[in-house]
Amino acid sequence: MGLLMLQVGHFDQAEELYQELLKNASTDSDRAYIYHQLGYLKDNQGKYPEAVKFYEKSLEIERKTLPEDDASLASTYSNIGAVYGNMGEYSKVLEYFEKSLKIREISLPPTHPDLAT
Repeated sequence: MGLLMLQVGHFDQAEELYQELLKNASTDSDRAYIYHQLGYLKDNQGKYPEAVKFYEKSLEIERKTLPEDDASLASTYSNIGAVYGNMGEYSKVLEYFEKSLKIREISLPPTHPDLAT
């Protein structure tokens, strides 16, 4: 439901839903996912510092619960880098994209298209 709200631009309702889901989340995996979605929401609203904060919360949980070379971490690092790109903080973009690439080089076959991206 939250994804649908985001896609049609109902950001306030999506945020309310995600905040409520966050209160009732029973696993770290659920919390990481909800924080990630809130980061995505804030990025789409142009609220970049808030987006980074939510993505960082997601990343913090993921780093505790997943192996260091898990592809989910790569996606989160990449999303944080993209937000920093929106903010014009290019040294941060490079830092996060390099972290993402390092994980993808370990976890994906050498011909995987995500490596080119």
